[in-house]
Amino acid sequence: MFSPEGPTLRELAVQALSSVERGYDLLAPKFDHTPYRTPDRVLDAVARALEPMGPFPAGLDLCCGTGAGVGVLARVCRRSVTGVDFSAGMLEVARRRLPPPGPAVSWVRADARALPFGPAFDLVVSFGAFGHFLPRELPGLFGQVRSVLRPNGCFAFPVAAPPRPGSPGYWTLLGFDAAMRVRNALWRPPFVMYYRTFRLGDVGRELSRAGFRADLHALPEFGHRPDGSPRARLVVARRLA
Repeated sequence: MFSPEGPTLRELAVQALSSVERGYDLLAPKFDHTPYRTPDRVLDAVARALEPMGPFPAGLDLCCGTGAGVGVLARVCRRSVTGVDFSAGMLEVARRRLPPPGPAVSWVRADARALPFGPAFDLVVSFGAFGHFLPRELPGLFGQVRSVLRPNGCFAFPVAAPPRPGSPGYWTLLGFDAAMRVRNALWRPPFVMYYRTFRLGDVGRELSRAGFRADLHALPEFGHRPDGSPRARLVVARRLA
């Protein structure tokens, strides 16, 4: 995090006291050198899981950030790939990246809760963005995704198994979320970023209510927990007609 290429402690503090949009605008030039950027290992695992389901004509990377996930879509979409994000700074970095080979790539600035598209996509993916949405926002968010998918289109995103209660990871996430709640109670504008609000059971119910049929696909690259359950899964939700 505090490598010469990454943000300084002061820069992170300024970001944390900003709005989500302004914070990511500030972080954008160094975002790819932080742990917030989705690791290539996750991106590659998702691409491998999606390849047997494709190819897809057109894909959308929801909350694309600096564009790391666009490479996944380029591997499984044959006609076009679009990245959408509400941070102008993140999109500026994305536009400077060398586009992956394959389909045409475009970038659009928009809020995921009010997407400026009709049913133009066959696949929507998202990586690491759901902590920026409160649980009460999920119905509207999933409704927006459904509205931009063609019938039988797919909405896919990876989820990690939650850490065991009492484990170091559990206390780390609990502490982070508690600190964010205190920050948002004392400071405006709020910075919505929580790690423990996106629960798989709730997500499945909201996807069903939004008009999706959701399936879980294990990502074997990440192994299994002691109880035999996968450490990571890919949620693949198909839009019902």
